[in-house]
Amino acid sequence: MDQIINAVYTIPVIGVVFQFLGYLIEYLPTIAFAAVQYGTPIGFAALCGVMCERSGVVNIGIEGTMLVAAFVGWVTGVAIVPIIGAGDPTPIFGFTPALLISLAAALFAAVVISFVHAWLSISVRANQIISGTIINIAAFGFTGYLNTLISQSSPTGAGGFTPLALPDAIANLPFIGWLLTALFDQGPISISLIVIVIAFEVFLFRSRWGLRTRAVGEHPKAAETVGIDVIRLRYRNVMLGGLLAGLGGAWLSMEIGNSFQAGMTNGVGFIGLAAMIVGRWSPLGAIGAALLFGSSEALGASVTIAPPTGQLGDIVAGIPSQFFDALPYLITIIVLAGLIGRSIPPAADGVPYEREATA
Repeated sequence: MDQIINAVYTIPVIGVVFQFLGYLIEYLPTIAFAAVQYGTPIGFAALCGVMCERSGVVNIGIEGTMLVAAFVGWVTGVAIVPIIGAGDPTPIFGFTPALLISLAAALFAAVVISFVHAWLSISVRANQIISGTIINIAAFGFTGYLNTLISQSSPTGAGGFTPLALPDAIANLPFIGWLLTALFDQGPISISLIVIVIAFEVFLFRSRWGLRTRAVGEHPKAAETVGIDVIRLRYRNVMLGGLLAGLGGAWLSMEIGNSFQAGMTNGVGFIGLAAMIVGRWSPLGAIGAALLFGSSEALGASVTIAPPTGQLGDIVAGIPSQFFDALPYLITIIVLAGLIGRSIPPAADGVPYEREATA
């Protein structure tokens, strides 16, 4: 069997393809685990986009919202740990009072930012693209400046959540052990994404709230005529989207790490918007696209850390490492270019709504 495989590997072009497939199979557990990690913040950003745009509000300020949440979560830990102490972490997920308070502060900050965007977009009826851009610019500026001031004293935050360690009996199950490890050998925020996306999909397409949300995003005037408060529903959903973006931001500074760096979102909010479009404004589709983009980043990291051998290894060795860093963004551009004109947003997406004057 090995002789047959080696013979196939020597075939020009086809051999390289088979070597690549063999590499993927060999490192699938590692790549899958990393793909879920990299895809988590993208997934939260994508779900935030789905929540907002299904309601008729374009929100490109997700990047800034996540950045503010990440900063507030970290700086809250810096402020309260000297007061209440770090506390003893729980055996599962490492919960402490300081961490939970920091998480609540991160989510509250994200909701406040989302409220500002909702006010500008819905009540003021300002250009929604400009509103989101202002949020992004302000978030990068303020968090970067404040981080420079605070980090000079080398502060200690509230720490970070710890991953759920699956028992070996589950992790080593044939065929599905690697998948269960990739999905559930994660921190609480990552695992919550699985629960949220399933609940979001069900509620969006199988509940009264979901029907009203989709109606407001498609035909707000018709929705108003049957008694739906379009303004109120849009406000509420944009702020719910802020909670989702806040979880993504908190993941950056409180789960995958326990510190804050300026600009640490690194474009995941924009990639999340791309995942939303690729997923055709559905929660499950958006998460699938987020995992696709996360897989490209995981593959780039895997190739850098454990490069393949043979002809494939020779080819990879000749590719600059910067290419693998840019791979998620290249994949995003290629996928979006193929979907232009095919993925149709809600009809009222980005259109300010104004109630008709009553006599």
